[in-house]
Amino acid sequence: MTARLREALHDTAAQVPAYQVEQRALATARRTRRRRATAVAAALALVVLGGLAVPATRTPPADPAGRAASGALPDRIGLPPLGSLHATDRPRTGPASVIFTGEAGRLTYDDECSLVTVVDGDTDAYRTVRSGWEMTAGTDVVLSPQGRWIAHDPQRGDPRVEIIDLVTGATRQLRSGVSGTVGTEPAGWSPDGKSLVVRDSVPTHPDRSDHRRLLSLIRLDDGSSVRLAEAPSGSVPGVVVAFAPGGDRLAWQTGHVVTVAHTDGSVIASFPLAPGTELAGKGAWTPDGRWLTVARRDDARWTLRRIEPATGRDLGALGTAGVDDVVGIQLLGWTATGVPWVVSYLPHPPDSPDFTRPFPNDDRPEYGHIGSIEVLSLPPDGQPPTTLLTAPRQVVSIDIADEVIRAGQTRVADPPRGVGGRFWIWTAGIVLAVSAVAAYRRREQLTLWWENRRVRRSAGAR
Repeated sequence: MTARLREALHDTAAQVPAYQVEQRALATARRTRRRRATAVAAALALVVLGGLAVPATRTPPADPAGRAASGALPDRIGLPPLGSLHATDRPRTGPASVIFTGEAGRLTYDDECSLVTVVDGDTDAYRTVRSGWEMTAGTDVVLSPQGRWIAHDPQRGDPRVEIIDLVTGATRQLRSGVSGTVGTEPAGWSPDGKSLVVRDSVPTHPDRSDHRRLLSLIRLDDGSSVRLAEAPSGSVPGVVVAFAPGGDRLAWQTGHVVTVAHTDGSVIASFPLAPGTELAGKGAWTPDGRWLTVARRDDARWTLRRIEPATGRDLGALGTAGVDDVVGIQLLGWTATGVPWVVSYLPHPPDSPDFTRPFPNDDRPEYGHIGSIEVLSLPPDGQPPTTLLTAPRQVVSIDIADEVIRAGQTRVADPPRGVGGRFWIWTAGIVLAVSAVAAYRRREQLTLWWENRRVRRSAGAR
């Protein structure tokens, strides 16, 4: 190699840019560590979220549909925990024993909208159903006889009834087909749970100052409907709807008039009730289907009496003890041994002497007069009533599955306390979101900290 060639090679090599080996290696290592740290953080977040979500999404080990629908009545109920799971959340609770509403803080939200509480048939698991307005259990949110379905009016601008399946969590929208309706409310289930009676309100004036009220029976299998009754204005027909045990007949009260009809809409009889008397409730038919039961008020005592469904003729007292010093009672149903269960409306304030009827407008309980409720058993031969269920103050309405009443069993309850599953899910989500934002903003400091930690560890190993 000549001197001139060596000089040319040196000049060429000097013009080639130097490759920053150490800096490039460090930058590559930093990127690799950042990617690994991000992957680890994402994996940890998924693990945490998965651990929180699994209880709310996993399928329960036993199929609730296979459980006996009878269940047992809890001897007391409590307010739902803050952040309770919804009725459509997992794990499913299966058929319910009780639903209830009220005016306590944890039973309402927004502008007097009701939070319906659902109690599992066998356990103290509570779920909630949100509605768009003030609802009354047993009147415009009703539990099916088997305890599997809840029907309510969500009131979101579209007149319909929403049916929630507590076993699958699925919801179904049911429309009455009534032209011009501005509101469709459920009123009562048939004994087999295959038909639902609904009420519709159709405005008669553009300003909606008055309405026609229509009562219809809808068959859930094909959506067909039968018109049962219509009232031009005023009282709402069918506030109290009672099906005969065989499911072939039903009775409803409009104002002070009771109508008895077949499920095809053909009327059997219609007659007025005596003053101070009203159709007893959804369990108004006697277990043999021969007679109707009415509740009669004498001063501060309410008693049950039988009437003839074809004529309304009074057949005398039922033979059970009266219920004293309450706003009113409603007959929920009968046990297999023929003992009636009633809900009694306790006055508000407790020492109030004004025992106003619970349904003065044939609409829903007058909350201003009701402080709480109790479920009572009325044994035969005038024996004193037995208290089956108690409730906190401001729980003002309840509905119980017919199968639970028929079984006639109660259990010692321990209502949940503290906070519910949705509270923890939202809390964990907020904590993770805040942590992720903080980590992103301090990503450079975290990278330097991680690198310094690695350097110190390497120096210590030497």
